[in-house]
Amino acid sequence: MSELSQASLSQASSSQASSSQSVPSGDAPIGVAIIGGGPAGLSAGLQLVRANRRIAILDSNRPRHSATLQSHGFLTRDGASPLELRRLGREEFEAYPTAQFAQAMTREVTPLSHDEAIAVGFPDGIGFRVRGSGIRGAADVEFISRRVLIAAGLTEELPALPMIRAYYGTALHSCVECDGFEKTSKPLALIGETTDLFARALLISRFSSDLIVFTNGAETIRAEQEAQLAAIGIRVERRPIDDIVGEKADMLGVRLADGEIIPRVGGFVRPRWHAPVEFMGELPIERDDWGLVATDERGETTVRGVYAVGDIVPPGPQQLIIAAGNGARVAAKLNMDMIRGALGVGLVDE
Repeated sequence: MSELSQASLSQASSSQASSSQSVPSGDAPIGVAIIGGGPAGLSAGLQLVRANRRIAILDSNRPRHSATLQSHGFLTRDGASPLELRRLGREEFEAYPTAQFAQAMTREVTPLSHDEAIAVGFPDGIGFRVRGSGIRGAADVEFISRRVLIAAGLTEELPALPMIRAYYGTALHSCVECDGFEKTSKPLALIGETTDLFARALLISRFSSDLIVFTNGAETIRAEQEAQLAAIGIRVERRPIDDIVGEKADMLGVRLADGEIIPRVGGFVRPRWHAPVEFMGELPIERDDWGLVATDERGETTVRGVYAVGDIVPPGPQQLIIAAGNGARVAAKLNMDMIRGALGVGLVDE
């Protein structure tokens, strides 16, 4: 069946649709609604429009890495800003006639009943209604889609230090693989309260031997791990932190709660993550211990027909090129799922 695009609906139309339990006859279906227009979502969207699918990307324009001035390790775009990568990706996606890009905050994803999905032409009886509120003057949108792909990224909670945001994205970063090279041979701090600090410290040691790990009073590094770090010249500082200190744009050190200032010019911080999938309502989306969305090897969540890619799935935030690759890989699996669903031949990939 040919997939048809759905035009954006006005608020009045959305309200009318909300009051009905059936699929309005005027609604035309699309193949996949992608929630999030970052590297993972755009990469998946590009692959799917090239598979002759009608695709809509809903993007709230709230990228986690908006404070980052440069990204690294993205082949042919090393040093480009994350926002520039998003702009280029959107241009490439929208160049295809079956692509739609909506500036909208996704508000609700609700499953269609089997009969409703069949009625709009979804042969396997799986479908969803996706509603979003327009941003920056854009209209509200509503799509009837056969599948949903969550690529919404993460929101992050940094350690509660008053000035940490002032240096985040410039002197302090969260991705060692992305920004470690630029910190080579500098006096660095690793700040966090998570259980992976030991592994992160080992990775940072590749770039600088002058590293201090600040646990901010949390007992997240075991005594034997501290001894192993000490053996390679890395100190663990367990006292609570008061704040980051600096002059204008330059970070100068970490001030402890007892007033001591330890000179540092930059480093890395381990945030805590939150996967923003409130728009899924009461649908049983399973998460792991870190709050990330659990998927199977095909990228499908515990809700049939809903897939997830990028930072929002384990192991969490990685380099942008890895997120883009994940989007392309899952798009291929999703496309095959839809082909098999139309033919009624099951989920097993050949």
